[in-house]
Amino acid sequence: MSTSAIDRAIASGRLIRLHPSVYAVGHAALRPDAHRLAAVLAAGPGAVLSHTSAAAAWGLLTDHRPRIDVTIPRARGRALPGLSVHRNRLHPADRAVIGGVPVTSVARTLLDVAATRPPRILERALERAEELRRFDLAEVEACLERHRGRRGAGRLRAAIADARPADPRTLRSWLERAVLALIDEHGLPRPAVNLDLHGWEVDLHWPRQRVAVELDGWGAHRTRARFERDHARDLDLEANGWRVVRISARQVREDRGTVAAALRAVLERTR
Repeated sequence: MSTSAIDRAIASGRLIRLHPSVYAVGHAALRPDAHRLAAVLAAGPGAVLSHTSAAAAWGLLTDHRPRIDVTIPRARGRALPGLSVHRNRLHPADRAVIGGVPVTSVARTLLDVAATRPPRILERALERAEELRRFDLAEVEACLERHRGRRGAGRLRAAIADARPADPRTLRSWLERAVLALIDEHGLPRPAVNLDLHGWEVDLHWPRQRVAVELDGWGAHRTRARFERDHARDLDLEANGWRVVRISARQVREDRGTVAAALRAVLERTR
């Protein structure tokens, strides 16, 4: 179309300008993906949706900001109203496509979120990626390896520490020792350790109060079979009159006082 033809189409309402050289056809009641694609087109060849906008496209975060994040490969570029432009050359593995919109991969998106958003937002994005089955530890670690020393890499590496596979026996032994020490520090009654209840092995339990505790690391439910077995055990124990409490490795490391208070409350209610 010539410039004059475009001008006539705009004047008649057949084209609606979204960005320089990017138009909606016939109406501007566009879905979020259409606005994201328009932003990427406006940013030029090689551009991708990135950062918080990419996290929203993947379903990892909500994003109500008026600006859209894009990453372009050029060192320099013009400012674009309505866009937050990041300049960086991306590795091919850092690129993906969602519904026709070029976007950073989940792993690269998490790295960019780690670099630009508060830790609690990164944690929320990681949790959501896990819920949606979009978190791939190998891909995240490969991304971190490609971007050693990059801003956000240390924060993301620390955030996924619990997801790295560890010897389950080592993790379990450390968790048991840590929780038993916590119980002693706060004057709680000592539980029985690693005994069978109704055919299930339970990490800790108090027979008089009929309270059982299961200790988990983040990687403990990485398989469907383990996930289903643990939930079947919890249901069976509850059906047999036991209160089941789950405590995570992170809670033991970072929130010991809350864990102790919760255990005390449960034990006193069920005594």
